[in-house]
Amino acid sequence: MQKSSSKQAIIEGFRSNVSSGKVAFFEKYQMDFIIGERAASRITDIDGKKQLFNLHCNGGVFNLGHRNPELIEVLKTALEDLDIGNHHLMSKARAELAGMLADLMPRDLNYTIFGVSGGEAVDVSIKVARGYTGKSKIISAKGGYHGHTGLALATGDEHYRKAFGQNPAGYAQVTFGDIEELKLAMSQHTAAVILETIPATLGMPIPEIEYLQAVRKLCHERGALLILDEVQTGLGRTGKLWAFEHYDILPDIVVLGKGLSGGLYPIAATVIREPLEKVFHPDPFIHISTFGGAEIGCSVAKKVLEISSSSDFLHHVNKLGDALKKELESLQKKHRRFFPEIRQLGLMIGLKLQDELSGPILTKTAYEHDLLLVYANNDQSVCQCLPPLIMEFEDIAYIGKQLKRAMTSAKRLRLMLKGAKLMNIKLKK
Repeated sequence: MQKSSSKQAIIEGFRSNVSSGKVAFFEKYQMDFIIGERAASRITDIDGKKQLFNLHCNGGVFNLGHRNPELIEVLKTALEDLDIGNHHLMSKARAELAGMLADLMPRDLNYTIFGVSGGEAVDVSIKVARGYTGKSKIISAKGGYHGHTGLALATGDEHYRKAFGQNPAGYAQVTFGDIEELKLAMSQHTAAVILETIPATLGMPIPEIEYLQAVRKLCHERGALLILDEVQTGLGRTGKLWAFEHYDILPDIVVLGKGLSGGLYPIAATVIREPLEKVFHPDPFIHISTFGGAEIGCSVAKKVLEISSSSDFLHHVNKLGDALKKELESLQKKHRRFFPEIRQLGLMIGLKLQDELSGPILTKTAYEHDLLLVYANNDQSVCQCLPPLIMEFEDIAYIGKQLKRAMTSAKRLRLMLKGAKLMNIKLKK
């Protein structure tokens, strides 16, 4: 199909000046979608010829939908009086947002260090853990993901690091859900264990309550801190404001990002327990972030917290989750072999498929049936399903109908690809 000259010009500009590799990838799979109009749960191609229902939400950035009208009004109002501010000076906007976070966190999680991205917020959490404990070892989960910045990158799988050189010393990985393996990995040098409450890039395995409680107990016994990355699970995604509330545990540090921005202004937060704040007493300027906690962004984030912490809002998320689960269970009965498992807590959902070929295939066929659904990179047998938390109940039926079509197409395509692979092997013999 002939592309409009304006869309083609954008593609060529992206190829020449942003990423030739990404353009080649999307052209190969005939998914050269460029976001134009966007609102609530849907995004439209810039040429107006295709619209997608967003079941990815950029990992939770668009929890409250695209261009949420309430958030836009807050941002417009903030721009009448505020700008980014100055990170060297005290700030009313930052104090108010940090106070709101303290009120919404349990017990003494009272201090917030603001940043711009989740990766930056994870970096800060590791710096605080090492500074407070005087230890250096950081333990993370195999297949987990905490960002692409320096210290955060070091907690991730080798796949994300090897292109950029060797991993620094002081990091170890264990199997998520295996408390015995964690016990063996921890030593007198362990500063912290960092985990996503539900690891999204690992395919959203829902941990047992006993596992996270055992991790909390072990960290306490060994003098290590527990860092929970709630960049994707936080802000109502699981049906509670913070996912760790399902597990009745108190982390030492909580990392927030993505959805805190409302999809409008980048902001992240590292929330720490009160005793940990002493790390900054000798020199309160030892860590700075020029754009962290930008004052206009704080205004948006306050409104995000107000909406996301509402009991009515959380009730709506849980009701949507129940309705979507019924739709998925109905779909699973028709495609039991291809779609054997639903991993779900609220609207944090992993669609476990037949094998690692199936995730990318369903991503492609979902796109062809007007759904933005993305496979989990560290377990490609799972597709991440993260719909906007503000979607309507009538959207559930639409999602179910389109997913049914996408799965039927995916099963057919998978058989074709398997057959082609088998034929290629035979020809080589």
